[in-house]
Amino acid sequence: MSSDERPDRTTGGAAASPRRRAVLLAPLLVAAVALGGCVVRPLYADAPGSGTPVAARLAQIAVEPARNRPEQVLRNELIFSFTGGETAPDPQYALRVFLTRTEAAVAVERLSEVPASYLVSLSASFVLSDSTTGRTLLTGNSAADASYDFSSQRFANVRALEDAESRAAKTIAADIRVRLASYFATHP
Repeated sequence: MSSDERPDRTTGGAAASPRRRAVLLAPLLVAAVALGGCVVRPLYADAPGSGTPVAARLAQIAVEPARNRPEQVLRNELIFSFTGGETAPDPQYALRVFLTRTEAAVAVERLSEVPASYLVSLSASFVLSDSTTGRTLLTGNSAADASYDFSSQRFANVRALEDAESRAAKTIAADIRVRLASYFATHP
């Protein structure tokens, strides 16, 4: 038997029957119909029906003042990502962020029983509201962790803690920005 005459093992020795092809292609057809209504578009494109770009709507958010250093880092990141560092020209929305911080030792040196590293956890709850009506438009939560090494130098520990808080706050700010942009992209 030559190589051209060998039976095809995938189809049982004969060419695939039309019925077998239909059974194999049916799930693909169902998936194509189900996904036919899906629309993919850039997140920062114009919102359908509003004519206002998402970036312009983000620039209209006023972020409430901070009460402590991690909140200030978070606020600064949000303002810069919304407006590029400029003040909101005519704020249409108000954003309130409530930040909580916890710290836990995650590693302890064996002989001295002194913590070797810490984990800083920041958790934020945010509320976006319409400035004119006061109506709540969006609420959400975001959290981030950052670790730092503990040393015998006091100043190094203070700076390491501040750096870990800043890293966690920047992560939360990026998450909040994406959530707000997603909201504006889907709500004209």
